[in-house]
Amino acid sequence: MNTTISLKAKKQAGEKISCLTVYDASFAEVLEAAGVDLFLVGDSLGMVVQGQETTLPVALDEMIYHAAAVRRGAANSFIVVDLPFMSYSTPELALQSAGEVMKKSGANMVKLEGGSEMLEAVELLSSRGIPVCAHLGLLPQSVHKLGGYRVQGKTEESGLKLLEDAVAMEGAGADMLVLECVPAELAKRISQNVEMPVIGIGAGVDCDGQVLVLYDMLNISKGKRPKFSKNFLEGKSSISDAISAYVKAVKSKEFPALEHSF
Repeated sequence: MNTTISLKAKKQAGEKISCLTVYDASFAEVLEAAGVDLFLVGDSLGMVVQGQETTLPVALDEMIYHAAAVRRGAANSFIVVDLPFMSYSTPELALQSAGEVMKKSGANMVKLEGGSEMLEAVELLSSRGIPVCAHLGLLPQSVHKLGGYRVQGKTEESGLKLLEDAVAMEGAGADMLVLECVPAELAKRISQNVEMPVIGIGAGVDCDGQVLVLYDMLNISKGKRPKFSKNFLEGKSSISDAISAYVKAVKSKEFPALEHSF
């Protein structure tokens, strides 16, 4: 099983980290057999599993339910679990929610969205021994505030704010960072300025790793597939082959290509 230390070592060695979202035991078993480095039980399940319009309706108990199922299917994998909307609105609530996730699901790390306003929560979780993955750029839980699913960090000022937030998150104790929908050059700069692994989604090839929504890369999500994703099932004879192809493409830096970046 990977650890926070081994994932950081992959970054230092220049080895790309493969990550996919996963929500159940059956898919988890397939991902583990294919050699996926990192599993994300994302609140994206609200959209791709539950059929919601956004991630906002997802409850903490639902995240724990799916994370526990993933753990049963992948006993030897490193699992990150999203803290859902409003389950970490104060540092104390974040600690309570993260503790529930870790105790009941067997997860290795929790993920929360937000920049400098989340530093106190990250510090508290880290001080209590809970590994934290920060999430910057496009924040799906803030979709209404952002006015839609838009690329973030396009101006010099907003790009600098994202870089400062990333450095501050690491200083507060974050062990990993997800960067979503930011210009590739900005993502490269952020990755180079922190020691923690940076996992990109729509953030260019120079992040330390890549994550996609499993249903998107298998082309079974409802609606239009995001620009930054790719149908890895096309031309493959099985889901297992598609996931293995994804891992290979991430490791070889073939994915994401320019057409998947901003």
